[in-house]
Amino acid sequence: MNFHQMIPLVPLIEHIQVASSATAVTSTLSKYQLVIVRQGHLTLHFAGHEPIICSQAYACHPNQGDFTIQIPRTKIVDYIIITYSMLPAEHDWTLQGHLTTLSEIKIHYMLDEIIRRTQDHDPLTVWEDTTHIMRMRMMLERILFIYLHESDLTQEKKTASESIDGTISYINEHYMLELTLPMLARRAGMSVGYFTVLFKKMTGKTLMSYLYTLRIEKAKIMFLQTDLLAKEIASRVGFVDYFHFSKVFKKKTGYTPSEYITIHPKI
Repeated sequence: MNFHQMIPLVPLIEHIQVASSATAVTSTLSKYQLVIVRQGHLTLHFAGHEPIICSQAYACHPNQGDFTIQIPRTKIVDYIIITYSMLPAEHDWTLQGHLTTLSEIKIHYMLDEIIRRTQDHDPLTVWEDTTHIMRMRMMLERILFIYLHESDLTQEKKTASESIDGTISYINEHYMLELTLPMLARRAGMSVGYFTVLFKKMTGKTLMSYLYTLRIEKAKIMFLQTDLLAKEIASRVGFVDYFHFSKVFKKKTGYTPSEYITIHPKI
């Protein structure tokens, strides 16, 4: 999919649905769906295909057929389904698949405006109705532009798996620094939700579990090879609070730092 297809086309919103639970969506010829996740992540199920995890946005093409949207049982998920058409209908519009962006705030602002306008039931004059349709069309076009542009930029930089691999290497080298989920997600060019899902899928651990395990392993080596005090070691492996370090150390090893030093003689 590229911008050349979009130049002669006019996007028109047909329907917008706000949801937070499982939904079945019927595919209609010449009607496209844009699923935008506002909180959490969800899974799209197309017949005959592997489930697709989505934490930002997914463009559904009518050729994919009907689909269902499932959400995790224990998670809060908010999402929007925009059903739209492209005029003139005889032109190709092949947008399909994952869409990513770093401009979620802009998109969510426009979504709020679209929802507000579609829920406003006050009668409109001819002029107001024309203005309303034009504004809705322009906002949808802007949303599609952002997703197309920023998805292309992300793809040009690297694949998602390469981004996670790079993040893991960065953590392994800079574990002693203050590392936060939003910062690492931005560094990888992903939303926090998508980064979280992909990191867990590739490592088998959450980001913090991976980081804490690494820090504790580094601390164990320092206990065995240096005469540094436990508080100094805690600071050197990235813990600002010694009590927190002691708690995590106990959870990961089964021993408090002092017990570990007593049981394991220095090398």
